[in-house]
Amino acid sequence: MTKFSDLALDPRVLQAISEAGYETPTPIQAQAIPHALEGKDVLGIAQTGTGKTASFTLPMITLLGKGRARARMPRSLVLAPTRELAAQVAENFDVYAKHTKLTKALLIGGVSFGEQDKLIDRGVDVLIATPGRLLDHFERGKLLLTGVQIMVVDEADRMLDMGFIPDIERIFQLTPFTRQTLFFSATMAPEIERITNTFLHAPARVEVARQATTGENISQRLVTFTPTRKDMAAKQKREVLRAIIAAEGEACTNAILFCNRKTEVDILAKSLKAHGLNAAPIHGDLEQSQRMRTLDGFRDGSIRFLVASDVAARGLDIPAVSHVFNFDVPSHAEDYVHRIGRTGRAGRKGTAYTIATPADEKYLAAIEALVKAPLPRVEMPEGVVLGAAGDEDEPRASSRSGSSRSPRSRGGRDSGRDDRRSAEPRGEAQPRAAAASDEAPAPAPAPRTEPRAEPRRDAPRTDQRSEPRGEGRGSQHRDRRDEPAVVGMGDHVPDFILREFRIPARPGAASETEPGEA
Repeated sequence: MTKFSDLALDPRVLQAISEAGYETPTPIQAQAIPHALEGKDVLGIAQTGTGKTASFTLPMITLLGKGRARARMPRSLVLAPTRELAAQVAENFDVYAKHTKLTKALLIGGVSFGEQDKLIDRGVDVLIATPGRLLDHFERGKLLLTGVQIMVVDEADRMLDMGFIPDIERIFQLTPFTRQTLFFSATMAPEIERITNTFLHAPARVEVARQATTGENISQRLVTFTPTRKDMAAKQKREVLRAIIAAEGEACTNAILFCNRKTEVDILAKSLKAHGLNAAPIHGDLEQSQRMRTLDGFRDGSIRFLVASDVAARGLDIPAVSHVFNFDVPSHAEDYVHRIGRTGRAGRKGTAYTIATPADEKYLAAIEALVKAPLPRVEMPEGVVLGAAGDEDEPRASSRSGSSRSPRSRGGRDSGRDDRRSAEPRGEAQPRAAAASDEAPAPAPAPRTEPRAEPRRDAPRTDQRSEPRGEGRGSQHRDRRDEPAVVGMGDHVPDFILREFRIPARPGAASETEPGEA
């Protein structure tokens, strides 16, 4: 059996590994480290939890043992998809490089640019970053990537899911052509394969058997129920979850609860707190400082339940997690393996519950096809009474009531608009226009001498303004129904149009102007 001492690593690195309690490398480490030490590009395909971090950190520390970093020009670059995974890589680097003089900088969002700039200005050997923050520093002129000797892309398939592939391609173009590239991914989607073919040079392909089966020390359980109403599924699922936690009792020392959406993470955390359970949320919309405090609290035991989105499903190494709850069945089957892999680590026993409704059947089928085994069904805990709407543990009640008021208010404005439309019906304009044209050749001009514009001029807009504020526009328009309608000119008709005039007779004309010729 291969040991770390057989891998030609730096003695200082071997000492740190021994102090950390490791002797035997994992399959991905045993296969990838020798190729990396030879300076070859490495394409590693392995699931999260197989030890990929050490497979690139250990050879990187060994290769960077000679040389010196220059200001704003890191010697190596590690790209991670999430802040938490980048922070974990930085922690691993501190453990394995503690006997060396190598320096590092962590560039992630939610941290002051000024503090990060100070580290870069002093020069770092290892730069660990998320793609977005790295490009932010580069565009500000604070960072040069022309000195990168080793570049690592970790969790490339997660990068693809999060839309980072264009950023990765740009970063590759900013680094030297002669760099060494270590590229790790759980799957090889066409987009990822295109990148490896473009930017990797004759890579050594290291592929560990796909983790399609879950660990034997993880007890999997599936609880299914049919909600009484479709719109009550989430609320009743929370009741089932609390019943399972109560049934587990002291065996559930701590747990990670996974939801598919960030909004559901917040709702579930608030619901658990309302029922006296010590819970805290973690997802991508929270400030980085809050996310780190939450993780530290979960690690030290001050937080019992960590309600998370899939940001915590990959790469996070929290050894002592007794339970994992899939509050939502993951829409991607591989995420199920990642989620339940947060428990049962380092030889410990773990329990993974999945709560499902009939709407989750297709996702369950995909999971069972991936792990090549049916998920063990268990009965719902006794004494669970599925509640009805309006119970006090419903966090979204206020938001729903607020949204239900807004249609009524919009309806009120719409009804006012309808009143204004009905105040001047278009159907009456056509007959009046026709009547006006019929009266044009009438012999007696008396109707025209009647000043039609006078009511308009004598009833200016000041009359409308002087009305009490309580009267709406609809009442103004209803008062206007008794006034003569004006066709085609709006509310104002110029005075000269309404004036009567006659064409004077030309000298020598035989007769006066006939009535109606005006």
